Amino acid sequence: MADDTAAIPAETSPTAEANGAKRRKFLRILLIVVVSVALLWAVWYFLTQAGRVHTDNAYVGADSAVVTALVAGPVREVRVAGTQAVKKGDILVILDDSDAKLAVADAQAALRLARQRYGQAGANADAARARVVARGADVNQSRARLRDANAMVEKARAELARRESLSGTGAVSGEEITSARAALQSATAARDLASAGIASAQATQGSATGDLGAAEALTRGTTIDSAPDVAAAQARLEKAELDLARTVIRAPVDGIVTNKQVQVGQRIAAGAPIMTIVPIATAYVDANYKESQFKDIRMGQPVELVSDYYGDDVVFHGKVVGIAGGTGAAFSLIPAQNATGNWVKVVQRLPVRIALDPKELKAHPLRVGLSMEATIDTRGK
Repeated sequence: MADDTAAIPAETSPTAEANGAKRRKFLRILLIVVVSVALLWAVWYFLTQAGRVHTDNAYVGADSAVVTALVAGPVREVRVAGTQAVKKGDILVILDDSDAKLAVADAQAALRLARQRYGQAGANADAARARVVARGADVNQSRARLRDANAMVEKARAELARRESLSGTGAVSGEEITSARAALQSATAARDLASAGIASAQATQGSATGDLGAAEALTRGTTIDSAPDVAAAQARLEKAELDLARTVIRAPVDGIVTNKQVQVGQRIAAGAPIMTIVPIATAYVDANYKESQFKDIRMGQPVELVSDYYGDDVVFHGKVVGIAGGTGAAFSLIPAQNATGNWVKVVQRLPVRIALDPKELKAHPLRVGLSMEATIDTRGK
């Protein structure tokens, strides 16, 4: 019996060794598998994830155009509906243009009147110039008459002196002397009259010269198109024509009509917004990255993006075109006051502007506000 008991360990020893060998083999295989998986994961991470920064805090944006009425008036026609695609220059809304047409007609009449007044001013200047010349001739004529009158006075004075010198000889009668004195008085009166005629002619000439200056002041240095009154009337006409053209409201950009706030018959004020046009063809993405992710982010780096709108099968490609000048909290209506009270550090996010490929946008249009997932490849910095 003792021999049988002693033989048992000898029989079980090979089994234990076999089990140990299997265990060691299993551990080696497990180690190889773990190392292989780790190597594969490392290769996958290096090829696909290393040098990439990812965020799902990203949203589609666009520089939307708010369409406003530039003139006031009642709405006569609305040619678009909400969500409708429009092209730049398409007619959106037509306002009643009756008042605008009347304003154009009034401005046209005012321009014609201003041109007529300019022409009349030129004619008045020509007439005043002719009067100045005529009054100059009158002055010259009066001066000639004064010279003749002076000569007659001198002649009459000499005749009187001659006859008075002969009065004592009896050669000249008293009647002749009286006649000579009367002739001198008549010549003197004629001279005084000629002198007064010169003064009157010169005064008339001065008045005509003043009229000429006033008439020429309206036209001096100008043409009919550059005259102040005509230019002002022309500007008023152009303003009236511009207001008439603005009664037809057109799309400023290509895009989708959104937030339409206008109806037929509604009276809108100048400057009132009536709709928004979203230019989806030029949409971009603002990705809000954590401040700790900005170590390697640079301008121009490539970006891959996906959206729930199309799913993971559609991958958009873009590039970093801008980094915001501050976080959203810094420009909020009530900025955080971290210098007061208890403070808890919160990781801040900074918007990164990403431009998208226009061809991909055309094939798969996005809408403003959609969520995106963005991955920036920082290896190409």
